[in-house]
Amino acid sequence: MTVPTHRSTLARVGTAVAPSWLSERLEDGAHEDAVRAFRFARETFIAGERIDMGRLAARLGVDRTSLFRWVGNRDALLSEVLWSLAVPTLEQADAATHGRTGADRVVAILTSFAHDLITADYFRAFLRREPARALRLLTTNGSEIQRRYVAVVESLVRQELGDRPFGRDIAPADLAYLLVRVSESFTYADLITGDAPSAERARAAFDLVLRPEEPR
Repeated sequence: MTVPTHRSTLARVGTAVAPSWLSERLEDGAHEDAVRAFRFARETFIAGERIDMGRLAARLGVDRTSLFRWVGNRDALLSEVLWSLAVPTLEQADAATHGRTGADRVVAILTSFAHDLITADYFRAFLRREPARALRLLTTNGSEIQRRYVAVVESLVRQELGDRPFGRDIAPADLAYLLVRVSESFTYADLITGDAPSAERARAAFDLVLRPEEPR
């Protein structure tokens, strides 16, 4: 796949590489009902509450059939809400690394992103409330979210490490996938292994992968 590499588009790369039916409806701005439903759903999620399609339809003053026609099923809506929150988080991490380059920048962005996911109360509430659905939507390629995150990390790897990272025979896409799996392992550790999530342990793992000859 071809991934854009300009820094100003880092957080937007994911949707460009792995668009969905709903993301395209939200992007073009022509589907006002879909946008309105999405905004209400996002507000509900940030408030730490469960997105319920029946309650959402009632709030919008329509039946469930109309809501599904506007935004698709609940998983589709949840995926776009989750990614919409990931985008500003990635943008903040990107901005905070101004002046850093190479592996140092990659580690800093990925660690910052993991930290923000671990410390966001509304996000952790979702993980506790719907652990099986959360893992399915966030950590499998059956959902757009992991594919988008991999695309973002691949873009970052190409920017900072080139098309042949460290002169090794590993493609940027493969290295990106490895880094994303590392990130997931420590961000969702409570759901996967029962351990406490840890951005610091994620950082140590990123260091091991990207700076193996520099003990920390």
